[in-house]
Amino acid sequence: MRDPRRVAILISGRGSNMRVLVEQAQHYEVVLIASNKPQAPGLAWAVEHGLPVWSHDSKGMDRESFDRTLSAELEKAGAGTIALAGFMRILSPWFVNEWQGRILNIHPSLLPKYRGLDTHARAIEAGDTVGGCSVHVVTEELDAGEVLGQAEVPILAGDTTASLEQRVLAAEHALYPSVLNEFVQR
Repeated sequence: MRDPRRVAILISGRGSNMRVLVEQAQHYEVVLIASNKPQAPGLAWAVEHGLPVWSHDSKGMDRESFDRTLSAELEKAGAGTIALAGFMRILSPWFVNEWQGRILNIHPSLLPKYRGLDTHARAIEAGDTVGGCSVHVVTEELDAGEVLGQAEVPILAGDTTASLEQRVLAAEHALYPSVLNEFVQR
């Protein structure tokens, strides 16, 4: 049985959410930082902070082959929960089934609104007065799993996608560690 308090964080970029998940871990231990992009800047931060890292370039690999390789590394690390933190790759049905109910993601909208990409632009274009972020359980359907927590962020007159993105990112940094700390204690 996998221990849910042993968390692996998956990244593809700078890893700003990864950093707050590491820094605010109370009820879990980060056992691996993994990436599908070996040059992801977040990996350097993880190494500097003594965290175990693994990366493998997913370019040119079919989704399930990469996911099986990744899953084997997660098993080796003894991970019980996976936190997606800017992991910009859709997981295969095989992987989601293998880790069913144990994968969390942070999404920059108030789900079920604006699944997928370009969430801030879509919210501004729709004339919404609030945007925000959601932490949800990953399922085979994109951004459709159980929502575990949300944070609202006002959309201000004159907001651009960049200005809204910065405020939502700050809300993500507060929300994600809190939800993950609760989730691993279920």
